[in-house]
Formats: sequence, structure tokens, C-alpha cells
Amino acid sequence: MRREELGSLAMFLAVADEGSFTKAAGKLGISQSALSHSLRRLEARLGLRLLTRTTRSVAPTLAGERLIETLRPALEDIDQKLAALTELRERPAGTVRITTSSHAAYTVLWPAIDRLTAENPDINVEINIEGGLVDIVAERYDAGIRLGERLEQDMIAVPISPRLRMAAVASPSYLSGKTIPETPYDLARHNCINLRLPTSGGLYAWEFERDGKEIRVKTQGQLVFNDINLIVEAALTGHGIAFMLEDHIKDHLSSGTLVRILEDWCEPFDGYYLYYPSRRQPSPAFTLVLDALRYRGG
Repeated sequence: MRREELGSLAMFLAVADEGSFTKAAGKLGISQSALSHSLRRLEARLGLRLLTRTTRSVAPTLAGERLIETLRPALEDIDQKLAALTELRERPAGTVRITTSSHAAYTVLWPAIDRLTAENPDINVEINIEGGLVDIVAERYDAGIRLGERLEQDMIAVPISPRLRMAAVASPSYLSGKTIPETPYDLARHNCINLRLPTSGGLYAWEFERDGKEIRVKTQGQLVFNDINLIVEAALTGHGIAFMLEDHIKDHLSSGTLVRILEDWCEPFDGYYLYYPSRRQPSPAFTLVLDALRYRGG
């Protein structure tokens, strides 16, 4: 196989993964015309159409699907072996791609990556913040960060944060003159600020626990957001009761601009984990990232 043909195969896989010549060209750092020309030459050499092109999308043909089944494991094996060669370098090098939620990115991931990249200038890290769950294998991430209760199967999971806790909060102005909820069921008599889930599209059911008893409450209210910062703003301005990780509003709790309710119904739960495929051999760069993030207590 000639060198340019190997490059064309990698380009084909990128287009198939992205479903777009424009996105694939941007990811590869080449022009769209060069990418299109390379794939036309590959199809001409094979005498097969590999991609079906429309004005809106690009999808592999049956021949393209079969080529993908052959290419993907082969190229992944090459990537792993190339990554392993960096062990021979004096300084670790490589790129690590991680998908995570916004809260985990700011509170756990970035502080560790800030230090790690300063000490290891040859290590590159790409952080993608996603509101919903992501298939890290299909999207070709090296790892993902999620709460322990939301981990995918067949993954190695490493704790990277202490246990977390939820908080039901409201402003003093909202609570003034109202009966303070004593149980989660009392929330039915209040205006609650809800969160729209990005993956399912449904509303988040508030989860409470006390003395081993778990309760999920579907709350009602005037406002629904898919952004936690707007939920905090709505709570601060007296629009109702909000429910979120206490880390989001610890400064407001300290200052008294938000008041906590149902505190005895909010028990700690497993925090964030870094997870990655068990069958993938970690690169030296990924091993350094993992070690920097690993939670050691305290």
C-alpha cells in the first residue's frame, strides 16, 4: 500500500465518523476540496462508491460500511502502538480527549489539567463539555467523566472527586410568609425551578434520601431551564425553590442570599469518576492525566 493511500483511508474514516466533509476537513486540518479529491481517487482505485453524498449529509455505502469494519480496529491498533512509542521519549507526549459535564470540568478536571500541562509541555488535552451522556468509544474519546451512578458498562472507573451532595434552596424573599417544606412531598405546594435533561429531554426528578429511604419527586413551577446558572439566578431573584449540587451555590449559602431547606433529606452520594474502555491500552500521556486526577481522599 502506498503512503498516500493510507492517508486516504484515514480521511475516509474521518468523513464517515463526522458525517460531513466540512467537519472532517476541519478536524484533519486540510481543505474540503483536498479531502474530496483524495476520496474520489480512493473510490476510483477501488472501483467502488464508498460514500453516499446528499446536499445535507454524507453516509457510507454498504462497501463503505465493510471498509470501516476493517479499518477501525486496524487504525486503533496503529494509534496505540504509536502512543506506546512515546515511552521511549525523555518527556511524555501525546493527546488526550475527555468528555465531561460543565461542573466536573470546572471543579475537578481543569485544576488538575492546569498543573499537568504546565509541567508537561508535550502533552495536549482536549476537553469537551457535554450536557448529555456520550458514547466515548463511538466518539473516539480517551475517557469520560460522569457521576458514579451514571457510568457506562464495560468501563474501568477511577474516582476523581470526594462524595457530593445536593441542596434544595430558595431566597429569603421567596420563603417569607410561606410554610417551609418539611418533607419532599411538601414541594407540591411550592413553585419549583426545573431542569430539562439534555439526553432524554424530560424534566429532572428531584432525588432525596434519608435513613436509607429514597424518594424521587416530580416538581412543578413556572420556570424550566437547561442551564444551571440560570436556575441559580432564578432562585436568587425569588422565583421559587431550586435543586442542585451544593458546590454551585456554596457562596450564596454562606452569604445568606440563598437558604437551604430539606437539608436532612440530602445525603452525600458518589462523586465523579474518570472512566475509559477496559480493552484499550492507556498511553503514557493518558496515564499521567489519570494519575493527576485520581482522588486520594482528604
